[in-house]
Amino acid sequence: MKTPLNSKKLFFILLLIIFAMPMFNLHLTVQAAQPFKTEDVDKFVTNYIERNGLPGASIVVVKKGKLVYEKGYGHDSEGKPITETSLMRIGSTSKSFTAFAVLQLVDEGKLRLDDPVIKYLSEVKIDDPRWKEVTVRQLLSHTSGIPNPIIVPPANNLRAGVERLNDWKLQSNPGEKYYYSNGNYWVLALLVEEVSEIEFSQYLKQKIFSPLGMDDSLTTVNSTDFVQGLPKGYVTAYGTAIPWTELKAMDMGAGSVISTASDMGKWLSMHTNIGKNESGQQLLSKELLEESYSPQPGSEKYGLGWSLSSPNVKPERISHSGALSTYQTQQDIVPSSGYAVAVLLNSFTPTLEHAYEISSGIIQLTEGQEPELKTPMPKVIDLSLGVFTLIYLLLGIRGILRSKKWSDTRRQQPTWRFIFRLFPQLVPVSLIGWLFFIVPTLQNNSSTIINAIGLYPAAMFLLAIVFIVGLVLIILRVYYRITLNKDYEL
Repeated sequence: MKTPLNSKKLFFILLLIIFAMPMFNLHLTVQAAQPFKTEDVDKFVTNYIERNGLPGASIVVVKKGKLVYEKGYGHDSEGKPITETSLMRIGSTSKSFTAFAVLQLVDEGKLRLDDPVIKYLSEVKIDDPRWKEVTVRQLLSHTSGIPNPIIVPPANNLRAGVERLNDWKLQSNPGEKYYYSNGNYWVLALLVEEVSEIEFSQYLKQKIFSPLGMDDSLTTVNSTDFVQGLPKGYVTAYGTAIPWTELKAMDMGAGSVISTASDMGKWLSMHTNIGKNESGQQLLSKELLEESYSPQPGSEKYGLGWSLSSPNVKPERISHSGALSTYQTQQDIVPSSGYAVAVLLNSFTPTLEHAYEISSGIIQLTEGQEPELKTPMPKVIDLSLGVFTLIYLLLGIRGILRSKKWSDTRRQQPTWRFIFRLFPQLVPVSLIGWLFFIVPTLQNNSSTIINAIGLYPAAMFLLAIVFIVGLVLIILRVYYRITLNKDYEL
């Protein structure tokens, strides 16, 4: 007689499916023509967003200071077509703008890269004596040692945001190691305000956005601040996209810029034109521009506001990615060809950087190569999680229906042993309950249960089912033990 598969066997079969999928990765190619043709970009991007269930994308390609192509694909959460002028949050890509602002002040002789930060911001405190050694360069290159905690208290302005660092401690000696931290760039934004005597968002507007003609770009204090013309972004789940509310965070200097593909093209055109805008105005010296693209002491993979590609990535790139809970961005400069690409997505996928993949495909086209459209692994993983969620739910319902029988067979066991047998439900219920109900309240942070679910809907839905099933099982099994014992006593 055949026995049904138990949950452990089903779990291992699911894991095998997930990990075996890359071995059967199907590579579809887009024929690249010589020379580079924009219709190849259209075909590649359209195929990519359709295969991966993305709602929309906006891209721009420039070469040596000149616009090559810009276009939008798909739709936004209000049903409007995405264009090259659609507003999107660019997340940590904002850091390259903050770094540029700092370097402009260096260019003007108002500050020096290797000066201690406290020379300019004496009021900024960190609970660590090594803080007095941290330099401006180390903040820019993420080698200051400032940590990057996941949960921080809310703040309604830049100065209050920086004050959150007061009780932090450095996690390494300044200049010793690379540790990516948003905290570095909060401090740098305040540094720009202090030295320039211009509010940070106004500085970006006056000194960067306006000279470049980036008329639609702006920066906000909090990621949930209302901006006219900026709709909700999406989270992806099970091969589709769901409009979602952005997680609230004060990230000025580190991730607060809102821009468009068209504006990002003007920004990248300046970078591929030795720091000059369209009218020939030098916004930053060639020397400092090149320094920003160069490895820094203690960091081989990050310059001053820019990430540097690893040696195995060809062609080499100067980049920065950005992601919030509902948007994702990638910007890449290819020094060997003079091309630069920006990809803005109005969605976030936790298991893959789609913006990077799209940008990489476009770069392959500029190199005369055929970009690969790989198996949409996030969709495969989410659907696999969905299958496991359904199996767990069915097994859970079966367990719930048998709760009375389960308790009856263990009626005479001592209480400690009965409780011990509940551990397979007690442990996950406790951990998931902590994640859903306690974490959003830690340090009075701004996150909610809805925000937590939005970070990875497919996984969080599985956890929610595990929590609900486990909680119901515990309650019913305890209830039946109590009532059955009373019945037998009578």
